[in-house]
Amino acid sequence: MSGWLLLGLPGYAYAAGIESLWLAGGLLAGTYLNWLICAKRLRTYSIEVDNALTIPEFLSRRFEDNSKLLQTISAFFILLFFLFYTSSGLVAGGKLFETVFGLEYSTAVIVGTVCVVSYTLFGGFLAVSWTDLVQGLLMAAALMIVPIATMDGAFTALPGALEAKNPELLTLWNDISGEPLSAVAILSLVAWGLGYFGQPHILARFQATRSNKDITTARRIAVGWSGVSMAGAILIGLVGILYVDKHLGGELADGETIFMYLVNAAFHPVVAGILLAAILAAVMSTADSQLLVSSSALAEDFYKQVFRPNASTKEVVMVGRFA
Repeated sequence: MSGWLLLGLPGYAYAAGIESLWLAGGLLAGTYLNWLICAKRLRTYSIEVDNALTIPEFLSRRFEDNSKLLQTISAFFILLFFLFYTSSGLVAGGKLFETVFGLEYSTAVIVGTVCVVSYTLFGGFLAVSWTDLVQGLLMAAALMIVPIATMDGAFTALPGALEAKNPELLTLWNDISGEPLSAVAILSLVAWGLGYFGQPHILARFQATRSNKDITTARRIAVGWSGVSMAGAILIGLVGILYVDKHLGGELADGETIFMYLVNAAFHPVVAGILLAAILAAVMSTADSQLLVSSSALAEDFYKQVFRPNASTKEVVMVGRFA
């Protein structure tokens, strides 16, 4: 989960209401099924095919592609699409620094980028894994604390207040204008969960798991964390509708900043700083993983396979760091 969990999902819940449950439900199902179906098989097969390090390398060996064409093409697609995916995370970091410190947007993006690249460059996979643990805990804590604090304990009053504002905010089957959601619209939301099956930075975690026995525990942690975090994100959006209506007269320039608005409005600046750091944690936890997968694709799947088959481990590591 990237900065989207603290910006995009609350923003979508703020704009669409309960309809956002289709999206969150699809993501939760995708997380569970990915761990259930792919994790153990991928880890086992990666070992069987001579400890394949990257997904392109695994595909090439698994399907006995001696031409290395499969490895090269899949590495190309990882690099191409992660360029845009990673940049979206850096945009979220830019929005954070811009909102909190009043920095110029371009400067804010550069500051966020330097933060992420620096520790990924020196620490590699182990640094990314440990920082992801801490960042994930911070994100979950922020997503639980903010909606509880800003609704003033009136959880039972929330549905009634939303219904009074717009009954369509509480329907799963209609959009906020009252038009029925088509089957295509619902399937499009739920289908977000399919993305997990092909995300290399997630699949790399399956390959790196200590043993197959640990996968069951890891799946429970992953699904539990995702469920709690997405529930908190949706609740932030719903509570935000009423909070903005009460304090801003119903106007918020950018719905994706609802998390930041609630934090700034309801908490002491010291606490707000810690909670807003959750956005940076979300950006970093995904961007560092993507940087690592991208650099591995360039170093292992392009440089070593295509240009320098006899390159030493040290040389490949240096190419990865440069990438």
